[in-house]
Amino acid sequence: MSTTAPAHTQQRAFYPILPPFMLKHIARYGDLLEARSAKRTLTVDRQMRAARMEFMAHAHDTEMVAPQPSSARREGLRRTIYVFQPRARRKLPGKRVRTENSAPHEDTAVNEAFDGLGSAYRFFREVFGRYSVDDHDMPLMATVHYSSAYNNAFWNGEQMVFGDGDGQLFNSFTGCLEIIGHELTHGIVQYTAHLQYTLQAGAVHESICDVMGMLLKQWAHGQTAAQSDWLIGADLLTDQVQGVGLRSMRAPGTAFDDPKLGKDPQPGHMDDYKRTTLDSGGVHINSGIPNRAFYLAATGFGGFAWEQAGKIWYHTLQDKNLRPHYGFKRFARLTLQNAVALYGADSDAVKIVHEAWSQVGVLVESW
Repeated sequence: MSTTAPAHTQQRAFYPILPPFMLKHIARYGDLLEARSAKRTLTVDRQMRAARMEFMAHAHDTEMVAPQPSSARREGLRRTIYVFQPRARRKLPGKRVRTENSAPHEDTAVNEAFDGLGSAYRFFREVFGRYSVDDHDMPLMATVHYSSAYNNAFWNGEQMVFGDGDGQLFNSFTGCLEIIGHELTHGIVQYTAHLQYTLQAGAVHESICDVMGMLLKQWAHGQTAAQSDWLIGADLLTDQVQGVGLRSMRAPGTAFDDPKLGKDPQPGHMDDYKRTTLDSGGVHINSGIPNRAFYLAATGFGGFAWEQAGKIWYHTLQDKNLRPHYGFKRFARLTLQNAVALYGADSDAVKIVHEAWSQVGVLVESW
């Protein structure tokens, strides 16, 4: 059985969980070790982005066409975990250390990545009927201990990659199930809507990944919408940081306020929308607006968020009418159309979703 990604998925991508503006703040205000780790992470991330841009320049519209599924038949869950080998000629994926039939490893990060991929696979299969990233049981790969004190985790078009964090501001990135769900959802977007990664379309892209990552965490812990903390990266920050996570879907802009990390810049309403050239036009910033809309919809429904609100958002992600450039208003309209298709035009579901978008200033007159 092959443990490498099929050739047709090998396209350059780079979707990190930490935005560059946060790392730049740490590079400026952190202590010597923190600043060094942040600068190293920024350098690696910059190289990844440059490689992706070069690939796209030669591939033209390659990313606008979803890659083909990896197999005509479904073969079940297949996981492979690698450990990064810095001196190896081909640095990714690294040394293979655990596969589907292996016993647990002595390395905690290996086991966390392995278990997290398994939870994500089961979540998407059992809740949405999706079989892995490509819906045809594409093998799931992850590399742990990437680089040195690397403060990030990302999806690269083929696999997940996890850093260990610097140990002072950030813990290991394998310890957050919602981060695993978030990054794997970038792969699902790659095979479905292939949303652009800039401006409002990029913020929608990021928000969908936060939504699915949060639903995975809630599902794994059996939490209702009311019981959830609605925090992305809740276990990522160390106790030295004045913050509770990377992002709050309940209250965007309140996740952290720390001298070294800066202040959470996310808005929760269109009145506070940030127009910026940073972060690909604010994809990790303005995603707070659709994030809060989902939180409001999920709590409006009550119960388990994946059962109704999550179902509407997933169907919208799958909707063939979702175009790569769609921003908040067009995406919101599609969620309403899918709510109608799933529950009926006069249903409470439609009213709840419409009210959720209205409360964040995304006004949809008709759908």
